[in-house]
Amino acid sequence: MATSYCCLRLENVIFSSTSRKLKQTSANGSVLFSSPISSFSLLSPSSSLFYPILKTSHSLHSYLHVKASSSTAIAEPEGIKINSVPTKPIEGQKTGTSGLRKKVKVFTGENYLANWIQALFNSLPPEDYKNGVLVLGGDGRYFNREASQIIIKIAAGNGVGKILVGKEGIMSTPAVSAVIRKRKANGGFIMSASHNPGGPEYDWGIKFNYNSGQPAPESITDKIYGNTLSISEVKMADIPDVDLSSLGVTEHANFSVEVVDPVSDYLELMENVFDLELIKSLLSRSDFRFIFDAMHAVTGAYAKPIFVDKLGASPDSISNGVPLEDFGHGHPDPNLTYAKDLVNIMYGENGPDFGAASDGDGDRNMILGRGFFVTPSDSVAIIAANAQEAIPYFTSGPKGLARSMPTSGALDRVAEKLNLPFFEVPTGWKFFGNLMDAGKLSICGEESFGTGSDHIREKDGIWAVLAWLSIIAYRNKDKKPGEKLVSVADVVKEHWATYGRNFFSRYDYEECESEGANKMIQNVRDIVSESKPGDQYGKYTLQFADDFTYTDPVDASVVSKQGVRFVFTDGSRIIFRLSGTGSAGATVRIYIEQYEPDVSKHEMDAQIALKPLIDLALSVSKLKDFTGRDKPTVIT
Repeated sequence: MATSYCCLRLENVIFSSTSRKLKQTSANGSVLFSSPISSFSLLSPSSSLFYPILKTSHSLHSYLHVKASSSTAIAEPEGIKINSVPTKPIEGQKTGTSGLRKKVKVFTGENYLANWIQALFNSLPPEDYKNGVLVLGGDGRYFNREASQIIIKIAAGNGVGKILVGKEGIMSTPAVSAVIRKRKANGGFIMSASHNPGGPEYDWGIKFNYNSGQPAPESITDKIYGNTLSISEVKMADIPDVDLSSLGVTEHANFSVEVVDPVSDYLELMENVFDLELIKSLLSRSDFRFIFDAMHAVTGAYAKPIFVDKLGASPDSISNGVPLEDFGHGHPDPNLTYAKDLVNIMYGENGPDFGAASDGDGDRNMILGRGFFVTPSDSVAIIAANAQEAIPYFTSGPKGLARSMPTSGALDRVAEKLNLPFFEVPTGWKFFGNLMDAGKLSICGEESFGTGSDHIREKDGIWAVLAWLSIIAYRNKDKKPGEKLVSVADVVKEHWATYGRNFFSRYDYEECESEGANKMIQNVRDIVSESKPGDQYGKYTLQFADDFTYTDPVDASVVSKQGVRFVFTDGSRIIFRLSGTGSAGATVRIYIEQYEPDVSKHEMDAQIALKPLIDLALSVSKLKDFTGRDKPTVIT
């Protein structure tokens, strides 16, 4: 085969002051790379590229991952030149709980992203993508625009027929799932590190969702990892960068890219799930105040069209509503620690009636009432208990309920009372997908601020906010002006009175040294291996202890080592897990739960109610000895 002369050489970089773009030309003058810039810069081989929000520190070579004089033209199907770019395996490309997450500096290393994308195509049956349609979107974080161009070119190089990409590369994780399902796409790429920080020094991530809209199963992610260990070439189409700033279709022979509105399909779905007029009647009341914190993340693109334009909320009810590449120097994780500004407003004097926040890619949520925090475990249970009467999508009742293993047992009690099938699965939304596709599951949730239903195959932050607004609106639909409204706290306390309260807390120890964290987990596994029912742990009697193993009731697949559990005879639980959603080090998570049926004790502070169990967990695990940490990074 002849060597292609579309080599990328910095000597051919030119600046176009009229188009305000950097262009990379080949020897014959054709444009091989272009990228928008926000200021003029004289470039040399060590120069940097400039973007509207943040300055990059990577050369042109690192973006396209094509070494000069190294690519080989392997095919020209209907006019598109496909280059074979030599590469070699790179360590550390095994996906975690939800895709591959690393620091930006890792992903911008030579061929790092390209290798993983090509390994994905090498892992899929050709019929799953050849001449097919794939969706592409992300949370707007730093490196997404450059990554979009790389993914588009590799998709074209592997025979994909069409890419549907959100304008500016923006599309929330729930919206990607919705678009895959509505447009009957073969799957989709999600560029996000979820709730992790963004920016040049922080995190980036990528994952693939299948044609049902759900994250790829472990059978596929394991194949991807295997292929990253043997990869030798990347197939990249020689096409110009796509203008992601304007809606429309760009065609290159038999391959096309359609830039789509990231909100429209998702909003249409929400209109089919909820009674938006009912919610609008609540948000338009003069005696009800609402605030939504988008945390400068992807839901900023959805908040105004949905809450303001569609539902009539005041424009100033949206906080941090502009998506930024570094999330405004924030940590887009909607919890009591990182959404502190919202918490302060809700707990302040005369705070709003309802507050909510979502995370980096829009799949997580936090719900607050005035001076009142709703735990994620309680949130999914309360949505499930009220869904049939308050949400039209569930008029016939939920098909079944499910939670991740560490999530509190509050949902279990709803399933029992409503006589619904119930499932306990490992952490990771992909485990809910099989149950949904089999018609066994409608509403599910994770204690990690993830809540959702079978309207898509991802957890869904805005869906959870709309579900709660539906419940509050339904409870107040007959209230006249001046009458006391049913509040978020009222709904929660009524639920506790009916079902009992599951006191729950999670302690996160982020970015621990991996060696110490692994030794701590092994220590508790050793304790489990020697434990037996009836063992005493202070005042608690052990019912059983294990390392959670899950057998999927649909396909009989088995996953093991999903969290070490100590379950006591009074229903209390202590759980130890290493998180798979971080990009560096290890995050140790300890979950503590205690059931309390006595209504007179329901308003105790959770940290006080759980203190004996918290002390026991720290003592049994010897966490401080192994990790050196004497306090958690985050308490939920």
